[in-house]
Amino acid sequence: QVQLQESGPGLVKPPQTLSLTCTVSGGSITTNYYYWSWIRQPPGKGLEWMGAIVYSGRTYYSPSLKSRTSISRDTSKNQFTLQLSSVTPEDTAVYYCSRETMTDGMDYWGKGTLVTVSS
Repeated sequence: QVQLQESGPGLVKPPQTLSLTCTVSGGSITTNYYYWSWIRQPPGKGLEWMGAIVYSGRTYYSPSLKSRTSISRDTSKNQFTLQLSSVTPEDTAVYYCSRETMTDGMDYWGKGTLVTVSS
């Protein structure tokens, strides 16, 4: 059973950098054909895909967030990390990490973590 768990600060001040880590258990983030994604949901709004790191280490980003987003991984800890720079209150959201495949979509999700951006 694959499990994902987000961790990081719940409060970030603008214009600092938001940093979250997703710890994966029950499967390796380097296993072929899996994508490891970050998604967020602002209060009262829909889900927004932010970016992903592939099993090979290649990264993909949403065009609207690309200039502020960086996703990396630590294979020794089976973790991947999101960094979002220059945050504003509009970045307040529940942030999720997930596993994705080309055939099954996002099949495993973390429970999500609320990050509030406020001074």
